[in-house]
Amino acid sequence: MPNNNDPYRAYNFKLIIQGVTEGHFTECTGLGVKVEAIKYREGGNNQVVRRIPGRVEYDDVTLRYGLTDSRDLWDWLMTAVNGEVERKNVSVAMLGPEGSEEVLRWDLINAWPSEWRGAPLDALSHEMAIESLVLVFDRLERS
Repeated sequence: MPNNNDPYRAYNFKLIIQGVTEGHFTECTGLGVKVEAIKYREGGNNQVVRRIPGRVEYDDVTLRYGLTDSRDLWDWLMTAVNGEVERKNVSVAMLGPEGSEEVLRWDLINAWPSEWRGAPLDALSHEMAIESLVLVFDRLERS
């Protein structure tokens, strides 16, 4: 019998920083990894170019969130600005259709904020003020 699993919905996620759920994020982009392909030729067989895995690079993850009076993310960013990077484990948890059950998770190991963008301010707009924070990290795991 075929497996008829529906894909997960992109809006059902939560962010967990050092074990504490942060629920006010509107978007998380940039989850990705790339393994460099190193080309080489074997001795005696110069017509065939082979490849072996090289450096592993993780994409920066950008978080967008509604501006609140919480200073937690700002204070974390300021540790990097002051040259005293505070690395934290951050998890992006995908939730099931009901929005409560965690179905999978990506763990960003030793993450720290490297960039911040303030919310665009417009007196004629009725939009929510959205800031963004870019995280860099050492390793990505999926569970």
